[in-house]
Amino acid sequence: MFPQKFLKNSLSRRFSRVRRNVAPVALAVVLLLAAVALLGPGSARAQSSSASQDKKPTQTAPPEAGGPTGDVGPIAVPRKGEEPPPAPPRRTPAAERTPEYSLSVNVPLVTLDVMVTAKDGHFIPGLKKEFFRIYEDGVPQKVSNFSQGEAPITAVLLVEFASNNYGFMLNDVLNASYNFAASLKKEDWVAVVSYDMKPEILVDFTQDKRAIYAALNSLRIPGFRETNLFDALYDTIDRIEGIEGRKYIILVSTGCDSFSKLTYDKILKKVQATQNISIYAIGVGQALREWADARGLTSYYLNCTGGPGDNTTTRIDFLQADNQMSTFARLTGGRAYFPRFQGQFPEIFADIGNSIRNEYTLAYHPTNPKLDGTYRKLKVELVDENGQPLKMRDEKGKEVKYTVIAREGYTAKHTVE
Repeated sequence: MFPQKFLKNSLSRRFSRVRRNVAPVALAVVLLLAAVALLGPGSARAQSSSASQDKKPTQTAPPEAGGPTGDVGPIAVPRKGEEPPPAPPRRTPAAERTPEYSLSVNVPLVTLDVMVTAKDGHFIPGLKKEFFRIYEDGVPQKVSNFSQGEAPITAVLLVEFASNNYGFMLNDVLNASYNFAASLKKEDWVAVVSYDMKPEILVDFTQDKRAIYAALNSLRIPGFRETNLFDALYDTIDRIEGIEGRKYIILVSTGCDSFSKLTYDKILKKVQATQNISIYAIGVGQALREWADARGLTSYYLNCTGGPGDNTTTRIDFLQADNQMSTFARLTGGRAYFPRFQGQFPEIFADIGNSIRNEYTLAYHPTNPKLDGTYRKLKVELVDENGQPLKMRDEKGKEVKYTVIAREGYTAKHTVE
């Protein structure tokens, strides 16, 4: 029994010694753990916060960081990624550059009104584009536009009204003017202008026949003896040049010019330079000349030449006046009439109406496109498919003689215009 009792006693003694040595250490550990449990995690946070308050920030976010601000400065927001700057444009070598320019040629369009009349003066309709051939300064031109038709007219009735024209001439003037007014249609636009020393507009463009008749009725007592035809014609052309479309001047006059500021050469250049204006001239006073010629008289008590104190007009003076009227008409594609009897006026104005309402209109781009202000001569012919002069026959198979009426030329525009 000894060994067992010895062992028990020996362990008991060892345990007692260990307990005496460990007890103080364990007690300290237990006390420490208890203290930590009592304080808790909040104490550690408070201590950390206190340490943070005592520690000052060492760097402030830059202003460009943006965002809201706090107690210690702006709260930094991550900056957006900056886009790289665009690459500079590549310089194209001079050899590779395409020149930036355009080339344009302004080729004018020439419009030409052509009348084809039979021997009796009647208009010949139904001709085709291929029958017309235009020459400019002798060079054939290609017709680009072609038409034929009847259209309203725009016209100025330019009437000589001077005391130089004795009663029988005034009767011719008024009869011719009234017959023209009677031939008008409701779609036509007409102005009435009279002249002696200077032109006077009696009525502006109107479609009212009553206004036209009223203007003619005012021509009763002439005031001056001078007949300044050149000045009046120049002024009329100058006024209507800006009106669009085709225009006509119906000139009722003796053709005499006694006191104009313009010379015949100057008015001739003005007439040649006009475009889209045709002059139809009616010469009055033919009955007086027929009467004087029948009695062997060589001069008339009229002032047609314009000499100072000269009241004598010879037959040569009247022939020159007729030639001036014919030239104005021919250069502009119109016609001149010299009636000997008043009964011819209705027929004359019927012929004028038939001519100016029924016509062929041709247009072409000239082969000479220069805008040099030169005068270009024109010629219009009718040819068949073989290039030979066109021959026309009536219903009975008889050859019809015809006349082609067109302006003789035009003045090209100048580059400074």
